[in-house]
Amino acid sequence: MRFMARFDPIFQTALDHMADTHTRRVLRPVRHAGAATVIRDGRELVNFSSNDYLGLSHHPALRARAAQWLQQDGTGAGASRLVTGTTARHMQVEARLAAFKGCEAAMILASGWQANASVLAALLRLAAEQGAPPLVFTDRLNHASLHQGCMAAGVRQIRFRHNDLGHLDSLLERHAGNDARAMRVIVTESVFSMDGDRTDIAQLGALARRHGAFTYVDEAHATGVLGPQGRGLCAGHDIDLVMGTFSKALGGFGAYVAGSRALCDWLANACSGFVFTTAPPPAVLGAMDAALELAPTLDEARARLARNADHIRSVIHGCGLSSGPSTTQVIPIMIGEAAHALSFATRLETHGVLATAIRPPTVPPNGSRIRLALSAAHTDGMIDRLAHAITLATRRHA
Repeated sequence: MRFMARFDPIFQTALDHMADTHTRRVLRPVRHAGAATVIRDGRELVNFSSNDYLGLSHHPALRARAAQWLQQDGTGAGASRLVTGTTARHMQVEARLAAFKGCEAAMILASGWQANASVLAALLRLAAEQGAPPLVFTDRLNHASLHQGCMAAGVRQIRFRHNDLGHLDSLLERHAGNDARAMRVIVTESVFSMDGDRTDIAQLGALARRHGAFTYVDEAHATGVLGPQGRGLCAGHDIDLVMGTFSKALGGFGAYVAGSRALCDWLANACSGFVFTTAPPPAVLGAMDAALELAPTLDEARARLARNADHIRSVIHGCGLSSGPSTTQVIPIMIGEAAHALSFATRLETHGVLATAIRPPTVPPNGSRIRLALSAAHTDGMIDRLAHAITLATRRHA
């Protein structure tokens, strides 16, 4: 290990630069005391930084099925899906998922990042094999995993202004005369994780049909929360491939893609993130299965979550601050400088609220913010505490 230490000055210089610009991250452990609270440094805090939007991570139905499948089938799958990793449990969850999403088929993957990075790369490589490099139109604020998928495929992104479908339309028109063999692919998210705004999926689908484009939509932050019975914003719309996660509103771990049977069968042969990864283990599958069964029944929880989000946005605006374009359970408090965002988060924590400061490079320069993530598990008292903490923190910030 002494040999490896020769390179430490390089790493330390990079760390020192991050510290100087207030962008260095430090791991701070917590103990989850429930779906909405954590213990940090011996103190209980209300957690407004978790993506557990429905509070399902501690739901007894998910715990029970995860434990049952663990006891029956063991701790691991033991192999990749194409070797001996596929069990009847995997097929059951994928069938339930396809029905939930209203698609012919679905496949589960290890994580959201892995799904986007490997599924999109496989899709774009196939498109290139059709005779011409694909034309890939991407939202400027797409998740890093989507950018990674494009880079892995070696394609140049044609980026449209964030959530500006008029700009996307004009770019598609501008490139209409390109090689007719070139596949058009539109890549975006239905809900954006840092701004909490949403894409007009109906308009997106119509635009894609008009231009003969393939649509790839990341539903990670909409699945379980938005759309009829929590089925996502793409439900009922003509979208070619929908990606989402189990690690947010569905309270567990893992990811999925859903679409046509031919698409999913081809991905099972061509997507490296599926082919070369050990299959999800029984306990994870059990939580997935229970969440998919439970999610359609939670309309009241979704309605309460939406009301609370509207209330907190009004509190933020009443304090003279901006919540950006948020219309969902993800609500940024726009601060600007990274140091100020860190200070604001510290003041919130003194009032018993855990709300993380998000800084570059996750967001653009001078775009630092407090990212609030509301959950149906938050009680009225917790929402009141958040509102009070924001008001007090704003006074000190001013």
